[in-house]
Amino acid sequence: MKTNSFAAWVLAVRPYSLGAAIIPVAVGSALAWSDGGFNLVVTLLCACFAILAQCTANLVNDLWDFLRGADQPDRLGPDRAFAKGYITLPAMKAGIGLFTLATALAGCGLLFYGGWQLIPVGAVCLLFAYIYTAGPWPLAYHGLGDAAVVTFFGLVPACFTYYIQTGDWNWQVTAAALACGLVIDTMLWINNFRDREEDARCGKKTLVVYWGERVGRWGYLVLGAVAIALCMSLWIFGGRMWAGLLPLLYLPLLLATWRKIIRIDHGDELNACLGETARNMQLFGLLLTIGILLG
Repeated sequence: MKTNSFAAWVLAVRPYSLGAAIIPVAVGSALAWSDGGFNLVVTLLCACFAILAQCTANLVNDLWDFLRGADQPDRLGPDRAFAKGYITLPAMKAGIGLFTLATALAGCGLLFYGGWQLIPVGAVCLLFAYIYTAGPWPLAYHGLGDAAVVTFFGLVPACFTYYIQTGDWNWQVTAAALACGLVIDTMLWINNFRDREEDARCGKKTLVVYWGERVGRWGYLVLGAVAIALCMSLWIFGGRMWAGLLPLLYLPLLLATWRKIIRIDHGDELNACLGETARNMQLFGLLLTIGILLG
């Protein structure tokens, strides 16, 4: 691969993971539509902000995991552009700066609809993109990566997408947002389970490293199961029958991937489970969105 080529940047922003940015926006917008407050422009701006913020976080992660020793050339996971030398340090720093600027510009567009009080929310989101792996106390290296993912890939985007469109907030939005965050966190969990030995060696203390392999094997299943339970609460307590029933189709896929994770246990063969997890995550988001719209 040519240095600083378009293909190198595509690899660096990790397109397979960007569904994690779209899902909570789609769910929040579906809830806004069902409650009579949908705004297409706001939905598109929220999606742009979320996607660009995730690209920024991915580039920062690509750079700083290598600098901290977590990404070596022989890593088990998918190739990282900076670790492989596909992107130079000056180019990576410039790319991070440009994606940060683009994210901020998308956020500025939302100020016309949600008011100036959105500025600190956007600032915190961009700050998270950096401190997840960069800075003096990176969240991912101190057992807070999962909490950060649930918050910034579930609660924040879904709830604020709904709030900007409706000016309101309720428990159903929170439940749906939390369900999204938990399912999206299965992507991080399988990564951390695969990399548990490497992470332990370089001092990256993920929850899998903290709690051990046994908890690591069950955590993936628990995350998906709790997300399904939250969807069922939308039906049982909120009357949204399809939002409770359709996500059940995600459950057999979750179980099948989890059983494969248990069988493989370690090594780069787990990358196949990563791909399945991305597929399952996107299906969950689609099912929940459709269920809300049908409700």
